[in-house]
Amino acid sequence: MGRTKPTVSKDYVVGLTDGEGCFFVNTWNSPAYKAGCGIQLHFHIKMQEKDKPLLEKIKNTLKCGAVYFQKEHRANHCQCYRYTVNSHRDILKVVIPFFKKHPLQSVSKQKSFVVFCQIAELIQSGKHLTKHGIKKIRTLKSQMNRKTAGLA
Repeated sequence: MGRTKPTVSKDYVVGLTDGEGCFFVNTWNSPAYKAGCGIQLHFHIKMQEKDKPLLEKIKNTLKCGAVYFQKEHRANHCQCYRYTVNSHRDILKVVIPFFKKHPLQSVSKQKSFVVFCQIAELIQSGKHLTKHGIKKIRTLKSQMNRKTAGLA
């Protein structure tokens, strides 16, 4: 038997995601796609270089994704690593079920996650293959990752 890879608790993954995580939908125009637009779902957690081992534990806990070096070009910012899941299958089969079972605590991150799930459902049902579906996805995307989400 192989050695067990180090992990963290599921609650820790939720808390870290609340603070440092991001659900992101990338869209780009391209004639290579039926509706003229490509769509990719992403889940990220970004941390300082010294915390790379923690990101590896997150990867081991969720059993998907990868940890990448992300060069920082801004002055007064340290180098970072990013845990990323962008496989459509892993987003649908691992990330979304995980956060449905273990809900996020912050209101704004939870709102972004709910919209992320709506977009994933549209993609899963093939709506991203139509111009109308792309428009709906872009409208939903505009509601995500707002710093003032839910604030009056």
